[in-house]
Amino acid sequence: MGRHTGRPQPHETTRRAILDAALQLFVSQGYALVSIRNIASKVGYSPGALYSYFPSKDDIFLALAEEGFRKLGAEALATRVTSDSLSDLADTAWRLYAFSKEQPQYFALVFLDRHVPRIGPESERFAFMSDIKASLLARVQRCVSEGLFPVSVHPRVALRLLWAAVIGIASLRLSDRLAPGEDPDALIRDAINTTIAGLRAGAAVSLQGVSS
Repeated sequence: MGRHTGRPQPHETTRRAILDAALQLFVSQGYALVSIRNIASKVGYSPGALYSYFPSKDDIFLALAEEGFRKLGAEALATRVTSDSLSDLADTAWRLYAFSKEQPQYFALVFLDRHVPRIGPESERFAFMSDIKASLLARVQRCVSEGLFPVSVHPRVALRLLWAAVIGIASLRLSDRLAPGEDPDALIRDAINTTIAGLRAGAAVSLQGVSS
């Protein structure tokens, strides 16, 4: 048996090159406009060679989306749990914004492109997202349990509102649509604080349109 050197194997190296090339093309040109042939040309392989690694363009996207959501989960769950539940929740929301700055291509791919395949909750490869969501919801529920949010605040709605505020401003920053002199970091902090203030006032009570 050969000794494992710890270096990436040729198969892994090629697979990584395909994913990196696809991510760049998906973000720069839009998922709908990129073909397997485009990706193959960028990495210097034939389309047939790519099919031996990924059966379809959708499979390339799903591999990238899995990477992106795992990175996002690691970032969002990195918040240190303290005795201040509100600060912990605000920091969790801030980490989503930090992800958009540190991993802008993954953020753009999974949150901004309307033409990527839909990831269904039944997808086995994304089962880990249920654990991430449960951990995030628990942080909102902690605020309810401690009386910081009214019992009428539903954790799923509250989390969706926080995420919407952050994703909206992060998208403006990534698309260069902020006004001259606007500080996106300051806007994000204001958005998070304002949303949390609204939650404390009992604003998030509707479940309409929020999936379980």
